[in-house]
Amino acid sequence: MSENFDISVDQLREMIESGEPFNLIDVRNPDEYEEDNLGGILIPLGDLPDSLDQLEAMKGQDIYIHCRSGARSDRAKHFLISEGFEKVHNVLGGIMSYRASE
Repeated sequence: MSENFDISVDQLREMIESGEPFNLIDVRNPDEYEEDNLGGILIPLGDLPDSLDQLEAMKGQDIYIHCRSGARSDRAKHFLISEGFEKVHNVLGGIMSYRASE
């Protein structure tokens, strides 16, 4: 299995509920984040190229990325992989699916 597998919102929920720390990045816009967030680090997709220094310490660690529906986070995942990050995971369906499954 690739180290860059995607996860479901149910898997993300289990991780959040476990209380164990993990790297969660939210690539939505600030207004979306203010309206509803899961506690991840806000780095809008357009700001990701300029934020690589901030993420450097996460290289080699699992990084989970989410957005509204899963599209922006998928682009962010592929961008980070192209920049040498490993173990990058997209949350399928994004926050919309997360909230719908509550």
